[in-house]
Amino acid sequence: MLVHKTLYHHMMNGIPRSSVDAVVIGGGIAGCAAAYELARSGLSTTLVEKGAIGYEQSTRNWGWVHQQVRYPHLIPLGVQSVRIWNHLAEELKSDVGWIQGGNLSLGFDPADFEDFETWHKDAAQQGLETRLLSREKIKELLPELRGEWTSGLYIPSDGQANPDLVTQAYANAAEAMGASIHSECSALKIDVTGGKVSGVLTERGQINAPIVVCAAGAWSSRLLRTIGVHIPQRAVRSTVVRTTPVSPLTKITAWGDGVTFRQDHLGRFILAGGASSIYDLDGDLLRDFKRFLPLAWRNRRWVRMRVGKRLLADLGAMVPGTKARREFWQRRRRIDPPPDHAAVKRSLQRFQEMFPSLEIGVDRSWAGYIDSTPDQAPVLGAIDKIPGLHILTGLSGHGFALGPGAAQLLADLITGNEPSVDPKPFRYQRFAENDLAPVHQYRR
Repeated sequence: MLVHKTLYHHMMNGIPRSSVDAVVIGGGIAGCAAAYELARSGLSTTLVEKGAIGYEQSTRNWGWVHQQVRYPHLIPLGVQSVRIWNHLAEELKSDVGWIQGGNLSLGFDPADFEDFETWHKDAAQQGLETRLLSREKIKELLPELRGEWTSGLYIPSDGQANPDLVTQAYANAAEAMGASIHSECSALKIDVTGGKVSGVLTERGQINAPIVVCAAGAWSSRLLRTIGVHIPQRAVRSTVVRTTPVSPLTKITAWGDGVTFRQDHLGRFILAGGASSIYDLDGDLLRDFKRFLPLAWRNRRWVRMRVGKRLLADLGAMVPGTKARREFWQRRRRIDPPPDHAAVKRSLQRFQEMFPSLEIGVDRSWAGYIDSTPDQAPVLGAIDKIPGLHILTGLSGHGFALGPGAAQLLADLITGNEPSVDPKPFRYQRFAENDLAPVHQYRR
């Protein structure tokens, strides 16, 4: 996964068409999947991306495709997404590295098992098959595994895919459907005329369109604020490790004691620190600190706060007339946050404790910014006060897994088709309504 060294350029980097039915802002998996779904629905569609297609979190994630999400109301979107993943390679006419090996969460105490039981019951109500496993059953799945686990939750229909392939496959398929894809093309402004969306001003010219989809990941809130739409959103830095290859061991993705893992088709393990992450203090986090404080406090064991270059850059961009302010998006074409070396060491150590017989080393490590909302659920759908404006952002660590289903749902809402999933939990208005409290949050 050479994510922070490889650039995903696209062949169509010229001047965008001056008038289309829809403009999508953002070239990650959500934006490229949305462009594909809209073009497939018959809308003339243009996608603009400030940097390279799939350069940021869409190719820096764990590669998990899972339905074990944080809240019950997210399960249907996970189930629908896996339905898409099952035939995505055939649909996009491109290899996406799909492997349906299941997902396993390990439990280490009675509280874990109680959480698994709750999740098992909620999933059953949604028609999702899950299995509660004893220690003995886990050993049957992973005979080489060592540790003090006592229980497990297994979802056989979960899987993994190759992040380096998926977003580009969606971009190629969208283009084949008639969409135009423009990388290295910043969206400078969403135009609103007479209270309605009228297009997007890009650094290469104006695009007139009655529909605009903001799918700009961790940078969506900054762009939307310029037209009076406020989304509480913050970027969380997450570190990933890729090991040197070993013989095939498992197709399962798994969450263990402070480490997650999957083995790719080349025998390399992709490791991450589970819920461990860093908040790089910036203007967005300061602005929405009160909203995020309960979430940060609940996850205080795993979250660390860092003050550094991001905050200084944001403060510089606030000064009127400065180059940093004028060229904000162009100066952020390729964002390469440094990996947390302590997290790399910790992930590798815990993984080796689980599989002491494996002789592995670090092949590469990297980091990316996960966009997250206070209730860790996406913002998806129309903005009623500005007709024509639609949002697909805030997937909160589930963007790779849920991206296909979320894009399909958004396209359903835009084109008037019957929604594949109930969109109410994801509406923008929930923030103003303070309707953020989930029925139950799972521990993982």
